[in-house]
Amino acid sequence: MEYKVTNSSIDAGFKFENSYADQLEGFYTRLSGAKAPAPELIKLNYPLASELGLRLDNLKPEEIANIFTGSISPQGAEPLAQVYAGHQFGSFNPQLGDGRALLLGEVIDEYGNRRDIHLKGSGRTTYSRGGDGKAVLGPVLREYILGEAMYALNVPTTRALAAIGTGEQVMRERFAPGAVLARVASSHLRVGTFQYFAARDEMDKVKQLADYTLQRHYPTLTESKNPYLGLLCVVRDRQAELIARWMTLGFIHGVMNTDNMTISGETIDYGPCAFMESYDPATVFSSIDTQGRYAYGNQPSIAQWNLARLAEALLPLIDDNSDKAVALATHEINVFSERYQEFWLDGMCLKLGMTNKETDDINLVNKLLGSMEGQNVDFTLLFRRLANATQGNNAIVQDLFDDLEKFDQWYIHWIERLERDPMQVEARIASMNSVNPIYVPRNHKVEEALQAAETETNYEPFEKLMKVLAKPFEEREGLEEYAEPAPSDFPAYRTFCGT
Repeated sequence: MEYKVTNSSIDAGFKFENSYADQLEGFYTRLSGAKAPAPELIKLNYPLASELGLRLDNLKPEEIANIFTGSISPQGAEPLAQVYAGHQFGSFNPQLGDGRALLLGEVIDEYGNRRDIHLKGSGRTTYSRGGDGKAVLGPVLREYILGEAMYALNVPTTRALAAIGTGEQVMRERFAPGAVLARVASSHLRVGTFQYFAARDEMDKVKQLADYTLQRHYPTLTESKNPYLGLLCVVRDRQAELIARWMTLGFIHGVMNTDNMTISGETIDYGPCAFMESYDPATVFSSIDTQGRYAYGNQPSIAQWNLARLAEALLPLIDDNSDKAVALATHEINVFSERYQEFWLDGMCLKLGMTNKETDDINLVNKLLGSMEGQNVDFTLLFRRLANATQGNNAIVQDLFDDLEKFDQWYIHWIERLERDPMQVEARIASMNSVNPIYVPRNHKVEEALQAAETETNYEPFEKLMKVLAKPFEEREGLEEYAEPAPSDFPAYRTFCGT
């Protein structure tokens, strides 16, 4: 399968250095995107484009749209669909791959970092498994919103470069406007990439992939005594830190399959994800997660489970003696819980304005969370309001609770704890407000923006939401509606993979 498209003579400033295509033959299929009938530029992330060294200011919108739908291939691009496997909701699928996406190529950004440029929704590929390979406008804008919001919240993430309409109607539950998302990542290497070749017992390719990964992401490990065990450890730590960031913000990914866990430690694939409002560890938004496998409170244990699947793929590289390899890998996977708790507790202590460490801090944090359960307490608002409560104004926090007794007991202990912390009051408030956002992608505001775009071709709500979320820690007058939870008549929220 290969789509015939026009090679572009337009100089958009892409300086491709395509190491994946050059060094990993057999790990992908070379393809070009399907030609979009009427590409239209909806949104371009100009600051990110500049960071990537792209020169788009002098291009016409239709020229940019053609590039980022895959309709034309810019100079130096080597578009390809990557192959990988994955455990999806615990069941192993030996071949997945980019069924509706293409890696356009890699560029070196202005900081010297290698970045993938990836098109999602660009048409059928070898790995489409009967699908049409297309994406629709709502999920494309959703990923744009969520990815850029996570970036502004200082969470490692893939980023949105452009959203493009294709000018066609795509059938899902109903016909919807077609679209393509151009996104950027440190790489698209996944746990599932390793699983694909390990399941086929192609250990030479697993080694080739591991060596490539080390050189691209963790070059200092190449000279270590056991670089492949070191690779497992560094991915473990990156994921522990990432999941801790999710948890401190109330973020629920929704589909933590092994093909959605990156080796770089970035959040990827914003399908059925959402931010929790009322605190409940069992919260699930995904329409297909009927058993709650990927519920908010399960995310750390699922990450550890996924990392064990990576360890299984790496075992023959870790040591020739299988028993020793299993022992070494098992030990490092078991360390995940410790690493995660360290990152999570550090983050939660900062949210609570505590800068010096005490042994009982974890109990203080857990008692707060326990007091929130079953109380319909908005997760984001509670932590944001606590900054003002440091000076005794706890009424604004009490207003969030149905039953005040548990919170009031906790509040007394928290104030006593802060008295033992050296930070000055004003500095503490500023510190807390720098890590506790006032604005997150509220589900009802996201849906409002998507509905307006899909049904009315009205992008104003989307554009305003993007501006609000670009500065999530800075409270601004006139934006109160973006800081509030959904109104009481907003139905129980369900999300879908969509694209």
